[in-house]
Amino acid sequence: MSAAASPTPGWRRDRFDLPADLVYLDGNSLGALPRGVAERVERAVRTEWGEGLIRSWNATPDGGEGWIVRSRGCAARLAPLIGAAADEIQVGESTSQGLFAAAVAGVRLRPGRRVVVLDRTTFPTDAYVLTSVARLLDLELRWCEGPGHDGGVEAVRAALTGAPDEVALVALTEVDFRTGARYDLPAVTAAVHEAGALALWDLCHSAGAFAVDLRAAGADLAVGCTYKYLNGGPGSPAYTWVAERHHADLDPPVTGWMGHAEPFAMRLDHEPAAGVGRLRVGTPPILGLTALEAALAAFEGVEPADLGAASATLTERFLARVDAVAAAHPDETLDVVTPRDPARRGSQVSFRHPEAYGVVQALIARGVIGDYRDPGIARFGFAPLYVTLDDVDRAADALDDVLATRAYANPAYATRPAVT
Repeated sequence: MSAAASPTPGWRRDRFDLPADLVYLDGNSLGALPRGVAERVERAVRTEWGEGLIRSWNATPDGGEGWIVRSRGCAARLAPLIGAAADEIQVGESTSQGLFAAAVAGVRLRPGRRVVVLDRTTFPTDAYVLTSVARLLDLELRWCEGPGHDGGVEAVRAALTGAPDEVALVALTEVDFRTGARYDLPAVTAAVHEAGALALWDLCHSAGAFAVDLRAAGADLAVGCTYKYLNGGPGSPAYTWVAERHHADLDPPVTGWMGHAEPFAMRLDHEPAAGVGRLRVGTPPILGLTALEAALAAFEGVEPADLGAASATLTERFLARVDAVAAAHPDETLDVVTPRDPARRGSQVSFRHPEAYGVVQALIARGVIGDYRDPGIARFGFAPLYVTLDDVDRAADALDDVLATRAYANPAYATRPAVT
């Protein structure tokens, strides 16, 4: 479907198994189950593992190419969604592992530069990993403000001002996981390159939600998870992307067996595999890759631009409905923190409320699933393939009822479980 004839949001809902009575607005934490995934994983377990056993590394009993190349199928299906070539993508580690490898490799591509820039609104694991990288390599970690409502260009420029020739890497999360504010990825990348540094992007809240074009933006490195808008399942393998122009000099920090040019030659000296293949570390997670490859089939025939158009329609509708609900309950302190400009937000809407956790729990009790993030933010993610405008209206009606009845004050919501 072309951008000229933008689809109705949720136009691929029939490709997912979703409970009919549920409004699922948590795709930014865990995507829905695509149809066919359960059957494909069962086949991998019963036939490929159960019957093929170790022979399935080379060829599977159902005629597949074999486990050893399974990640290639994931990369091929992922590539159009992030504006990349399949051979620039390595799939198989966790996001944190990929971020560590990409950050160290990025710094090594700019020898002599000792500063890494990181945004204050980044996801905690990014801060933890980059802090560790800085400590390991004796780097200075410099903080910049987040994307805000202006695309973040000035915030990044401010962090680069003064001694731009000292900055090796600028590592940013494209979409603020709390507020949904979105960086202007091409403009920020250009500003980073003006300073001679490299741009590393975290796409966890981007890919599968709207169009991402890393190559067109001239980005250098990127990482992302696959269990959110890409629907790969809980704990599904993450991906790391490196622009082809950096492949020859790519020097990852962990040189594992599977990243060797000839792993089964069993030599003790490490000869890195070509391109991003050298980012491979250990034995690939075959069941996770199998589920992910099947899940990404839900995007077949989908234009990335259509994802963005549907996302904008959904979030615009929800923002308007939330505004109306807030106006109807002036005694409630409900403040939208997501940018109003669709170009400056991801596929989510977030608002602050003094009892935001209780609000989210009361909505869940009414069949509307969002999630909560400290401090005091109710967050709703709109997966454009399966969330409909009717879902939006049902969620807004439920929110109106929660505020009208003050259901969020239920004492049961005073105690939080391990996962919020």
